[in-house]
Amino acid sequence: MKTVYIGVDIAKASFDVAYCKVRKAEWLGRWSNDESGYKALQEQVETIQAALGAETVHLILEPTGGYELGVALFAYANGWEVTKPNPLTLRRWAEGVGYRVKTDPIDARVCAEYGYLMEPKGHVLVPLFVRELDYLLRRVDDLDQLLRMERNRLQNSQAMPDMPQAVLADLEQTIAAIRQQRDALVKTIKAHLKRHPQLQTLYRQLLGIPGIGLKSVLPMIVILYRFDSLSAGEGSKKQLTALLGLDSQIRQSGTSVSGVPRISKRGDKPTRARLYMCALGGIRGHNVLRDFYRLLVARGKAKKVALVACARKILHWAWAIFKSGQDFDPTLAATSFATGQP
Repeated sequence: MKTVYIGVDIAKASFDVAYCKVRKAEWLGRWSNDESGYKALQEQVETIQAALGAETVHLILEPTGGYELGVALFAYANGWEVTKPNPLTLRRWAEGVGYRVKTDPIDARVCAEYGYLMEPKGHVLVPLFVRELDYLLRRVDDLDQLLRMERNRLQNSQAMPDMPQAVLADLEQTIAAIRQQRDALVKTIKAHLKRHPQLQTLYRQLLGIPGIGLKSVLPMIVILYRFDSLSAGEGSKKQLTALLGLDSQIRQSGTSVSGVPRISKRGDKPTRARLYMCALGGIRGHNVLRDFYRLLVARGKAKKVALVACARKILHWAWAIFKSGQDFDPTLAATSFATGQP
Protein backbone atom coordinates (compact mmCIF):
# COMPACT_ATOMS: atom_id res chain seq x y z
CA MET A 1 0.00 0.00 0.00
CA LYS A 2 1.57 3.25 -1.16
CA THR A 3 1.74 6.09 1.38
CA VAL A 4 2.56 9.76 0.93
CA TYR A 5 4.50 11.16 3.90
CA ILE A 6 3.84 14.78 4.81
CA GLY A 7 6.11 16.59 7.26
CA VAL A 8 4.63 19.49 9.21
CA ASP A 9 6.52 21.94 11.42
CA ILE A 10 4.06 23.81 13.62
CA ALA A 11 4.25 27.27 15.16
CA LYS A 12 1.55 29.22 16.98
CA ALA A 13 0.38 31.20 13.95
CA SER A 14 1.51 29.08 11.00
CA PHE A 15 2.90 25.75 9.86
CA ASP A 16 5.41 24.68 7.20
CA VAL A 17 4.75 21.64 5.04
CA ALA A 18 7.00 19.28 3.06
CA TYR A 19 6.47 15.93 1.39
CA CYS A 20 8.87 13.12 0.59
CA LYS A 21 8.69 11.38 -2.78
CA VAL A 22 12.02 9.54 -3.03
CA ARG A 23 14.25 9.94 0.03
CA LYS A 24 14.67 13.74 -0.24
CA ALA A 25 11.77 15.93 0.84
CA GLU A 26 10.45 18.98 -0.97
CA TRP A 27 9.16 22.05 0.86
CA LEU A 28 5.61 22.89 -0.22
CA GLY A 29 4.93 26.15 1.59
CA ARG A 30 3.62 27.80 4.74
CA TRP A 31 -0.01 28.25 5.79
CA SER A 32 -1.83 29.82 8.71
CA ASN A 33 -2.51 27.58 11.69
CA ASP A 34 -6.29 27.79 11.36
CA GLU A 35 -9.17 26.28 9.40
CA SER A 36 -8.24 28.07 6.16
CA GLY A 37 -4.69 26.77 6.42
CA TYR A 38 -5.90 23.23 7.07
CA LYS A 39 -8.11 23.33 3.97
CA ALA A 40 -5.18 24.62 1.88
CA LEU A 41 -3.11 21.72 3.23
CA GLN A 42 -5.87 19.28 2.30
CA GLU A 43 -5.99 20.55 -1.29
CA GLN A 44 -2.21 20.27 -1.64
CA VAL A 45 -2.10 16.79 -0.10
CA GLU A 46 -4.95 15.47 -2.25
CA THR A 47 -3.18 16.77 -5.38
CA ILE A 48 0.04 14.97 -4.39
CA GLN A 49 -1.86 11.84 -3.40
CA ALA A 50 -3.54 11.68 -6.81
CA ALA A 51 -0.28 12.35 -8.69
CA LEU A 52 1.58 9.61 -6.80
CA GLY A 53 -1.31 7.16 -6.74
CA ALA A 54 -0.95 6.88 -2.96
CA GLU A 55 -3.66 5.12 -1.01
CA THR A 56 -2.89 6.64 2.38
CA VAL A 57 -1.60 9.91 3.81
CA HIS A 58 0.67 9.96 6.85
CA LEU A 59 1.43 13.24 8.66
CA ILE A 60 4.58 13.53 10.77
CA LEU A 61 4.15 16.32 13.33
CA GLU A 62 6.75 17.41 15.85
CA PRO A 63 4.96 18.12 19.17
CA THR A 64 4.98 21.83 20.02
CA GLY A 65 3.10 22.16 23.29
CA GLY A 66 -0.37 21.84 21.78
CA TYR A 67 -0.04 24.06 18.69
CA GLU A 68 -0.15 20.91 16.56
CA LEU A 69 -3.52 19.74 17.89
CA GLY A 70 -5.62 21.60 15.30
CA VAL A 71 -3.74 20.08 12.36
CA ALA A 72 -3.79 16.65 14.02
CA LEU A 73 -7.56 16.70 14.61
CA PHE A 74 -8.12 17.84 11.02
CA ALA A 75 -5.92 14.99 9.77
CA TYR A 76 -7.75 12.38 11.85
CA ALA A 77 -11.09 13.72 10.55
CA ASN A 78 -9.85 13.16 6.99
CA GLY A 79 -8.73 9.61 7.70
CA TRP A 80 -5.01 10.40 7.58
CA GLU A 81 -2.50 8.71 9.82
CA VAL A 82 -0.67 10.92 12.32
CA THR A 83 2.63 10.39 14.12
CA LYS A 84 4.15 12.76 16.67
CA PRO A 85 7.74 11.53 17.20
CA ASN A 86 9.76 12.37 20.27
CA PRO A 87 11.46 15.75 19.54
CA LEU A 88 14.83 14.57 20.89
CA THR A 89 14.69 11.39 18.81
CA LEU A 90 13.78 13.41 15.72
CA ARG A 91 16.57 15.96 16.29
CA ARG A 92 19.21 13.27 16.74
CA TRP A 93 17.94 11.44 13.67
CA ALA A 94 18.16 14.68 11.64
CA GLU A 95 21.76 15.27 12.74
CA GLY A 96 22.59 11.67 11.91
CA VAL A 97 21.44 12.07 8.29
CA GLY A 98 23.30 15.35 7.83
CA TYR A 99 20.93 18.16 8.87
CA ARG A 100 22.92 20.69 10.90
CA VAL A 101 20.87 23.82 10.21
CA LYS A 102 17.48 24.19 11.90
CA THR A 103 14.76 26.32 10.25
CA ASP A 104 11.01 25.81 9.93
CA PRO A 105 11.14 24.65 6.26
CA ILE A 106 14.07 22.34 7.04
CA ASP A 107 12.24 20.91 10.08
CA ALA A 108 9.23 20.14 7.86
CA ARG A 109 11.54 18.35 5.42
CA VAL A 110 13.13 16.42 8.29
CA CYS A 111 9.69 15.24 9.44
CA ALA A 112 8.75 14.11 5.93
CA GLU A 113 12.02 12.24 5.36
CA TYR A 114 11.81 10.65 8.81
CA GLY A 115 8.38 9.31 7.92
CA TYR A 116 9.46 8.07 4.49
CA LEU A 117 12.61 6.30 5.70
CA MET A 118 11.51 5.07 9.14
CA GLU A 119 7.84 4.30 8.37
CA PRO A 120 6.65 4.91 11.95
CA LYS A 121 3.32 3.62 13.15
CA GLY A 122 0.47 6.09 13.35
CA HIS A 123 -0.63 7.27 16.76
CA VAL A 124 -4.14 6.74 18.08
CA LEU A 125 -6.07 9.89 18.99
CA VAL A 126 -6.41 10.36 22.74
CA PRO A 127 -10.16 10.18 23.56
CA LEU A 128 -11.85 13.55 23.97
CA PHE A 129 -13.01 12.76 27.52
CA VAL A 130 -9.36 12.18 28.52
CA ARG A 131 -8.18 15.40 26.85
CA GLU A 132 -10.92 17.28 28.69
CA LEU A 133 -9.86 15.69 32.00
CA ASP A 134 -6.26 16.70 31.29
CA TYR A 135 -7.25 20.36 30.73
CA LEU A 136 -9.30 20.39 33.94
CA LEU A 137 -6.42 18.93 35.97
CA ARG A 138 -3.96 21.44 34.50
CA ARG A 139 -6.25 24.29 35.52
CA VAL A 140 -6.52 22.93 39.07
CA ASP A 141 -2.70 22.78 39.19
CA ASP A 142 -2.58 26.43 38.05
CA LEU A 143 -4.96 27.46 40.82
CA ASP A 144 -3.00 25.46 43.40
CA GLN A 145 0.12 27.34 42.38
CA LEU A 146 -1.69 30.67 42.65
CA LEU A 147 -2.98 29.70 46.10
CA ARG A 148 0.54 28.93 47.33
CA MET A 149 1.82 32.23 46.00
CA GLU A 150 -0.97 34.30 47.55
CA ARG A 151 -0.73 32.49 50.89
CA ASN A 152 3.00 33.20 51.00
CA ARG A 153 2.32 36.86 50.20
CA LEU A 154 -0.25 37.03 52.98
CA GLN A 155 2.08 35.38 55.47
CA ASN A 156 4.93 37.75 54.58
CA SER A 157 2.62 40.77 54.67
CA GLN A 158 1.25 39.85 58.10
CA ALA A 159 4.83 39.86 59.42
CA MET A 160 5.21 43.55 58.50
CA PRO A 161 3.88 45.86 61.25
CA ASP A 162 3.28 48.77 58.86
CA MET A 163 1.35 46.79 56.25
CA PRO A 164 -1.96 48.52 55.44
CA GLN A 165 -5.05 46.57 56.45
CA ALA A 166 -6.44 47.10 52.96
CA VAL A 167 -3.62 45.01 51.47
CA LEU A 168 -4.22 42.17 53.92
CA ALA A 169 -7.96 42.24 53.25
CA ASP A 170 -7.35 42.16 49.49
CA LEU A 171 -5.03 39.16 49.80
CA GLU A 172 -7.58 37.31 51.93
CA GLN A 173 -10.33 38.03 49.38
CA THR A 174 -8.09 36.84 46.54
CA ILE A 175 -7.31 33.60 48.36
CA ALA A 176 -11.01 33.00 49.05
CA ALA A 177 -11.87 33.63 45.39
CA ILE A 178 -9.19 31.21 44.17
CA ARG A 179 -10.43 28.57 46.61
CA GLN A 180 -13.95 29.02 45.29
CA GLN A 181 -12.75 28.61 41.68
CA ARG A 182 -10.81 25.51 42.64
CA ASP A 183 -13.76 23.95 44.46
CA ALA A 184 -15.97 24.55 41.42
CA LEU A 185 -13.43 22.85 39.14
CA VAL A 186 -13.16 19.86 41.48
CA LYS A 187 -16.95 19.46 41.29
CA THR A 188 -16.72 19.64 37.50
CA ILE A 189 -14.09 16.90 37.50
CA LYS A 190 -16.27 14.67 39.69
CA ALA A 191 -19.20 15.20 37.34
CA HIS A 192 -16.94 14.43 34.39
CA LEU A 193 -15.97 11.10 35.94
CA LYS A 194 -19.62 10.19 36.51
CA ARG A 195 -20.40 10.85 32.84
CA HIS A 196 -17.70 8.43 31.67
CA PRO A 197 -17.86 4.88 33.10
CA GLN A 198 -14.42 4.00 31.61
CA LEU A 199 -12.84 6.68 33.75
CA GLN A 200 -14.80 5.66 36.83
CA THR A 201 -13.76 2.03 36.53
CA LEU A 202 -10.08 2.82 35.97
CA TYR A 203 -10.18 5.36 38.81
CA ARG A 204 -11.43 2.69 41.21
CA GLN A 205 -8.96 0.06 39.98
CA LEU A 206 -5.88 2.29 40.23
CA LEU A 207 -6.78 3.33 43.79
CA GLY A 208 -6.29 -0.34 44.68
CA ILE A 209 -2.55 -0.06 43.99
CA PRO A 210 -0.48 0.67 47.13
CA GLY A 211 0.81 4.25 47.04
CA ILE A 212 -1.69 5.66 44.53
CA GLY A 213 -4.03 8.09 46.25
CA LEU A 214 -6.65 10.70 45.43
CA LYS A 215 -4.08 13.30 44.33
CA SER A 216 -2.17 11.00 42.00
CA VAL A 217 -4.84 8.77 40.47
CA LEU A 218 -6.31 11.20 37.91
CA PRO A 219 -2.95 12.39 36.51
CA MET A 220 -1.99 8.71 36.26
CA ILE A 221 -5.09 8.01 34.16
CA VAL A 222 -4.12 10.78 31.72
CA ILE A 223 -0.54 9.50 31.43
CA LEU A 224 -1.69 5.95 30.70
CA TYR A 225 -4.09 7.05 27.98
CA ARG A 226 -1.54 9.37 26.38
CA PHE A 227 1.15 6.68 26.29
CA ASP A 228 -1.31 4.21 24.82
CA SER A 229 -2.00 6.77 22.08
CA LEU A 230 1.70 7.41 21.39
CA SER A 231 2.42 3.70 21.15
CA ALA A 232 -0.64 2.99 18.97
CA GLY A 233 -1.90 0.58 21.62
CA GLU A 234 1.24 -1.56 21.40
CA GLY A 235 3.43 0.01 24.07
CA SER A 236 5.25 -1.97 26.74
CA LYS A 237 5.92 -1.22 30.39
CA LYS A 238 9.59 -0.86 29.51
CA GLN A 239 8.81 1.86 26.97
CA LEU A 240 6.51 3.64 29.44
CA THR A 241 9.26 3.53 32.06
CA ALA A 242 11.70 5.11 29.61
CA LEU A 243 9.17 7.77 28.61
CA LEU A 244 8.95 8.95 32.21
CA GLY A 245 12.71 8.77 32.80
CA LEU A 246 12.58 5.93 35.34
CA ASP A 247 14.76 3.62 33.24
CA SER A 248 18.29 2.71 34.35
CA GLN A 249 21.19 4.29 32.50
CA ILE A 250 24.73 2.91 32.44
CA ARG A 251 27.67 4.82 30.96
CA GLN A 252 30.29 2.38 29.66
CA SER A 253 33.07 2.51 27.09
CA GLY A 254 35.25 -0.55 26.61
CA THR A 255 36.22 -1.78 30.04
CA SER A 256 35.49 1.58 31.70
CA VAL A 257 32.25 2.15 33.55
CA SER A 258 31.47 5.72 34.61
CA GLY A 259 29.78 5.63 38.03
CA VAL A 260 26.89 3.47 39.16
CA PRO A 261 23.68 2.95 37.15
CA ARG A 262 21.22 5.83 37.52
CA ILE A 263 17.78 6.59 36.18
CA SER A 264 17.85 8.65 32.99
CA LYS A 265 15.53 11.39 34.35
CA ARG A 266 14.32 12.15 30.85
CA GLY A 267 10.73 12.86 29.99
CA ASP A 268 7.89 13.92 32.27
CA LYS A 269 9.49 15.29 35.45
CA PRO A 270 6.24 16.09 37.36
CA THR A 271 4.89 12.57 36.83
CA ARG A 272 8.23 11.05 37.83
CA ALA A 273 8.21 13.11 41.04
CA ARG A 274 4.59 12.15 41.70
CA LEU A 275 5.41 8.45 41.35
CA TYR A 276 8.32 8.82 43.77
CA MET A 277 6.00 10.39 46.34
CA CYS A 278 3.53 7.54 45.74
CA ALA A 279 6.29 5.07 46.54
CA LEU A 280 7.31 7.02 49.63
CA GLY A 281 3.77 6.90 50.96
CA GLY A 282 3.07 3.37 49.81
CA ILE A 283 5.90 1.69 51.70
CA ARG A 284 4.56 3.06 55.00
CA GLY A 285 1.53 0.79 54.89
CA HIS A 286 1.18 -2.93 55.43
CA ASN A 287 1.08 -3.98 51.80
CA VAL A 288 2.90 -5.73 48.97
CA LEU A 289 4.82 -2.57 48.02
CA ARG A 290 6.39 -2.37 51.48
CA ASP A 291 7.34 -6.05 51.19
CA PHE A 292 9.01 -5.32 47.85
CA TYR A 293 10.90 -2.35 49.32
CA ARG A 294 12.13 -4.34 52.32
CA LEU A 295 13.22 -7.20 50.09
CA LEU A 296 15.37 -4.87 47.98
CA VAL A 297 16.93 -3.20 51.02
CA ALA A 298 17.65 -6.61 52.56
CA ARG A 299 19.46 -7.54 49.35
CA GLY A 300 21.77 -4.59 49.68
CA LYS A 301 20.01 -1.90 47.65
CA ALA A 302 20.32 1.67 48.87
CA LYS A 303 17.05 3.01 50.26
CA LYS A 304 16.70 5.65 47.55
CA VAL A 305 17.38 3.07 44.84
CA ALA A 306 14.74 0.81 46.40
CA LEU A 307 12.26 3.72 46.43
CA VAL A 308 12.84 4.39 42.73
CA ALA A 309 12.28 0.68 42.06
CA CYS A 310 9.00 0.94 43.99
CA ALA A 311 7.95 3.94 41.89
CA ARG A 312 8.71 1.90 38.79
CA LYS A 313 6.73 -1.04 40.18
CA ILE A 314 3.68 1.19 40.81
CA LEU A 315 3.88 2.36 37.20
CA HIS A 316 4.09 -1.22 35.91
CA TRP A 317 1.11 -2.29 37.99
CA ALA A 318 -0.92 0.67 36.73
CA TRP A 319 -0.06 -0.13 33.11
CA ALA A 320 -1.01 -3.80 33.60
CA ILE A 321 -4.41 -2.77 35.00
CA PHE A 322 -4.95 -0.30 32.15
CA LYS A 323 -4.24 -2.93 29.49
CA SER A 324 -5.96 -5.91 31.11
CA GLY A 325 -8.95 -4.22 32.72
CA GLN A 326 -8.41 -6.44 35.78
CA ASP A 327 -8.37 -5.26 39.40
CA PHE A 328 -5.11 -5.14 41.31
CA ASP A 329 -4.26 -8.54 42.84
CA PRO A 330 -1.74 -8.27 45.72
CA THR A 331 -1.05 -12.02 45.67
CA LEU A 332 -0.26 -11.99 41.96
CA ALA A 333 1.81 -8.82 42.40
CA ALA A 334 3.90 -10.51 45.09
CA THR A 335 4.80 -13.36 42.76
CA SER A 336 6.16 -10.87 40.20
CA PHE A 337 9.06 -9.94 42.46
CA ALA A 338 9.70 -13.34 43.99
CA THR A 339 13.17 -13.17 42.45
CA GLY A 340 13.77 -9.69 43.88
CA GLN A 341 13.98 -8.01 40.48
CA PRO A 342 12.57 -4.43 40.17
